[in-house]
Amino acid sequence: MVMTHIRMYTTEWCGYCVRAKTLLASKGIPYEEIQMEDTPDFRKQLVEMTGNWTVPQIIIDEKPIGGYTELAAIARAGGLEQYVSPAA
Repeated sequence: MVMTHIRMYTTEWCGYCVRAKTLLASKGIPYEEIQMEDTPDFRKQLVEMTGNWTVPQIIIDEKPIGGYTELAAIARAGGLEQYVSPAA
């Protein structure tokens, strides 16, 4: 089974970042967190990678999905279950 890779760009002061991390953790879904607050021009980098400048920015298998709102919508539709780690 090929594992999905979820990458989340965050900052420490972002409440939506905390919500996104909590949502994934509550479902046992592993993710890679990349904190951006110490990265110069991080918002410019986010726009180049995802087309958006806000955090969190969540990328699933190299496809930007958006932020917490989009992640929560996927969860409500039952679309996150496919990403649950077999060990969860």
